[in-house]
Amino acid sequence: MTTENEWPLWEVFVRSKAGLDHKHCGSLHAADSKMAIQMARDVYTRRQEGCSVWVVRSEQIVASDPGDKDMYFDPAEDKVYRHPTFYVLPKAVDHM
Repeated sequence: MTTENEWPLWEVFVRSKAGLDHKHCGSLHAADSKMAIQMARDVYTRRQEGCSVWVVRSEQIVASDPGDKDMYFDPAEDKVYRHPTFYVLPKAVDHM
């Protein structure tokens, strides 16, 4: 809940120089997306540890309900072909 005097809440995701994915690193309040990016850069990448920053308004994030875990995640348990242990790798690609 925001009041008229409070800026919207933004979630900040940073990709490290060595990483392949963005990781959530915190939240901040900002008036708009441009300000949120600048503030995220100043607050969360002070030591030049990032190479990319994403900001998303908190109200735009949609998440599953932990109570619905079975509905979303249990159906995969009966599909053994999705597990990497189901496949036998040839010796030529054994380094995977």
